[in-house]
Amino acid sequence: MTDKLLPDAAGLARAVELLRGGLLVAFATETVYGLGGDATDGRAVAAIFAAKGRPQFNPLICHYPDAASAFAHVAATPAALALAGAFWPGPLTLVLRRRTGCPVALLAAAGLETLAVRVPAHPDALALLRAVARPVAAPSANRSGAVSPTTAAHVLAGLAGRIDAVLDSGPCPVGVESTVLDLTGPRPVLLRPGGVTREAIAAVIGAVDSGAPPAAAPRSPGLLASHYAPALPVRLAARAAGADEALLAFGPPPGGARAVFQLSESGDLAEAAANLFAGLRALDESGRRLGLRGIAVMPVPDSGLGLAINDRLQRAAAPRD
Repeated sequence: MTDKLLPDAAGLARAVELLRGGLLVAFATETVYGLGGDATDGRAVAAIFAAKGRPQFNPLICHYPDAASAFAHVAATPAALALAGAFWPGPLTLVLRRRTGCPVALLAAAGLETLAVRVPAHPDALALLRAVARPVAAPSANRSGAVSPTTAAHVLAGLAGRIDAVLDSGPCPVGVESTVLDLTGPRPVLLRPGGVTREAIAAVIGAVDSGAPPAAAPRSPGLLASHYAPALPVRLAARAAGADEALLAFGPPPGGARAVFQLSESGDLAEAAANLFAGLRALDESGRRLGLRGIAVMPVPDSGLGLAINDRLQRAAAPRD
């Protein structure tokens, strides 16, 4: 059952309660309705992917009530500060490097050291974000591959029964997604055109490159077969770890491994998704410290969120150059 909430005091309070409880609430921005979850809660982020039926763990945009809140979690460059001053609140998303101690779940950034952030220009969204007082991850509130929703009715048509509530603020005024700009390289790169034009951006910071960033340093998913990869080689479909391997476990692990990280002992795919990137990082660090030569990964079912988990594991295990 998906509740339909009004953007009054009672509706906002209920939406805040749900989000702070790790549940999902769709809400309007000036661009489209977003499917919101607490970005600091890995299980809430995993639930976003599950609700959308998203086939891969693509990086999600984290929404903040103001620039200061966003820049507390990402390192602001001079260009970022200039663009935030010109276009925030507004339909511009900036990809920047995470700060040390950033509380956003690794799953929200698909394991990358960067984060996509924006401040939406919708009064109800800003009121919600201020009250939640946590970053809210929010891709478009539709099933994966479907048209982005610009009304609460559109949200319910695709996600009714799959999310906990939708905050009905009426139609979205812009109706197209935010512009996404990567500021992590030597030159700005336009990753997605949207509500702020390239010309408007260039008027503030100068020339903007088009297309994907260099393959050597991807900032969006799917650019390399071997991506999200730890330094240690990864072996999939392992029933046990070898003497020189760490073990990424799913379900009860066999004994003998010198380093073990448990994705989910009960076989919960949402829990496994929430733990995936942290697990790979932890075993890479502990395995190298112990002198191990690889990471063995127990099988994960290839259904539901397991599809996305296995997609990332296959990328981690892909041959290296």
